[in-house]
Amino acid sequence: MKVLITDYDFPDVDLELALYKEAGVEVVTAQCRTEDEVIAASAGCQGLLVQYAPVNAKVFAARPEIRIASRYGAGFDTINTADAAQHGVWVANSPDYGVGEVSTHALAMALDLIRNITVYDRAVKAGEWHYTTAGIIPRASDLTIGIIGLGRIGKRMAHISRNLFKRVIAYDPYIIDGDFPAYVERVGREELFRQAHVVSLHTPLNDETRNMIDASLLNLLQPQSYLVNSARGGLIKIDDLLAALENGKLKGAALDVLPVEPPQTSAAIVQHPRVLLSPHAAFFSDVAARELRRKAAQNLIDWDRNGRPSYVVVAGKNP
Repeated sequence: MKVLITDYDFPDVDLELALYKEAGVEVVTAQCRTEDEVIAASAGCQGLLVQYAPVNAKVFAARPEIRIASRYGAGFDTINTADAAQHGVWVANSPDYGVGEVSTHALAMALDLIRNITVYDRAVKAGEWHYTTAGIIPRASDLTIGIIGLGRIGKRMAHISRNLFKRVIAYDPYIIDGDFPAYVERVGREELFRQAHVVSLHTPLNDETRNMIDASLLNLLQPQSYLVNSARGGLIKIDDLLAALENGKLKGAALDVLPVEPPQTSAAIVQHPRVLLSPHAAFFSDVAARELRRKAAQNLIDWDRNGRPSYVVVAGKNP
């Protein structure tokens, strides 16, 4: 078997190379940004290990020898799953590597917005020393947190939030009632935006969820609410979010992900004083990063040995 690591932003891929060497798998590395670059680099490869490179019908048609694509991460939107299914290509991911990291990062961002920690920090460094410099601060235990998407990370977010907020409500049309924890109230999407003071997003990015958070939902919020996104940048219409910050529906927003990454430093969303940003880092801890890389790489080894990866997103066809 020959594998292409299409791209990566890790300091190195020594972990992956060691796994493949032990398994007797040939591996080549690249930093592909386009389909054409993936096609050029993947000659003779049966598997792809993908981070951000686009993988779709163009790649599969040009390289019919590719039988599996595994993605670094729980999300797999850089791999077109419909195209993969049409070409009989397996798609795999690493869905459970950083559940604790992402949920605690999202909660930390929510609490920073509520307690205005970053604002206090800036004030102190500017020579202001007074508890009123951050403005009015609500009591977290009086607030309702609403969670969009109650998968692994959404459930963990609900669990670690339940003792901090007055209520935990959630919207997820794909989870049955019996899978909602007892401490989480099930509500509709519009009702969640009407009731929640804090909204935290934990959904995948697909055709159904792309640009889902728009003016029609944001305008349902109570004044001076908060929005946290540690899922995918494409879930939110950024212009509508900026408008909600200006019209008072949002007091603050915390974003670990953006539609374009990295963003231009001059972008309005980057420069807005009530937007808290981190660089797509919610997943990260030393342990989680190693687990992510190991599981994503192992999918290809498992397919080569057993005919299927450990974490199946799309079941392909084997020769």
